Amino acid sequence: MTLRSPVEPMLAQAAEAIPPLGLLRDVAYEQKFDGHRGLLFTPPAPGEQVLLQTRRGALIQDRFPDLVAAAIEQLPHDLVLDGELLVWDPAEGRLSFEALQRRAAARARGAPALATRTPAYFVVFDLLQADGAELLTLPYRERRRRLEVLFAARGLSAPWTLCPMTTDLTTAREWLESWTDVSRVEGIVVKGQAQRYLPGYRGWTKIRRRDTTETVIGAVTGALTRPQLLVLGRHDQAGRLRAVGRTVPLRPEQARQVAEHLAPAGSGHPWTGVKFAAAWGSRDVLDAILVRPDLVAEVSADRAIDRGGVFRHPLRCNRLRLDVTVEDVPGFGAGPTAAAG
Repeated sequence: MTLRSPVEPMLAQAAEAIPPLGLLRDVAYEQKFDGHRGLLFTPPAPGEQVLLQTRRGALIQDRFPDLVAAAIEQLPHDLVLDGELLVWDPAEGRLSFEALQRRAAARARGAPALATRTPAYFVVFDLLQADGAELLTLPYRERRRRLEVLFAARGLSAPWTLCPMTTDLTTAREWLESWTDVSRVEGIVVKGQAQRYLPGYRGWTKIRRRDTTETVIGAVTGALTRPQLLVLGRHDQAGRLRAVGRTVPLRPEQARQVAEHLAPAGSGHPWTGVKFAAAWGSRDVLDAILVRPDLVAEVSADRAIDRGGVFRHPLRCNRLRLDVTVEDVPGFGAGPTAAAG
């Protein structure tokens, strides 16, 4: 059977930490990159179209002409690769999620110019088809072996990158603790070496590195007496309070503690008239209540943060920091690793 787009990618479920060694048997660890999931299909015959599919099944090859050209030149026919799309911004000297978003949203007419300014890369972590033969029922270890052979035999280099993989737990822990300081590496994915590829099934485990930092509570949802989640901010260099994200829903005991210290916003709140997105990139708006911005919350954050200093994923409230003031909170854009002074 030959694979044709759309194909549902296999998915991962989130975990807080690497499972204990006793629960791990015959697994591999891959670095997790913060980009866009993509499946790349090379055609069965010359002259036919290369396809680039998103996680949700949309075709976006017209927005990535540089990858299409590289696929025609360097990859064999009738191949399906699974991986992560990344984009390099030479002006900033780093991988840029914002540049990736621009390219993914570009129209075909403007795509070549964007490709020249901000080239795309494809980090490959799975081989789903080779020489027209579908490989989904093969165990991960065999698919990985064939993927490594493909890279070696073809001498593949940029824009193709073989996702780093290890079977050593110590190395995986080092990746989670140290490599996540590198731009766009946000954690690791744990995969069973005997696993088949199961489209749409959350059969892998992803662990994102999380750091503890501080933010200012500027608004809440729910009610002052029973807040549901917190809208958080940090001050920029001009002293303005800028929204940086929101928390997941508070646990009951957290909500009670926060409610004891909340005060309604007075006149001149810096967020008066501001609307807050329910999620990063969403058009849905939170029904937020402004509060006096004088409370500090210690939060747990992952490494997905945009260039402007906004956390893309919801934060987790650890506790109130009644021992520090808002002046001690790291400034806007400081990132998840900065701590209160």
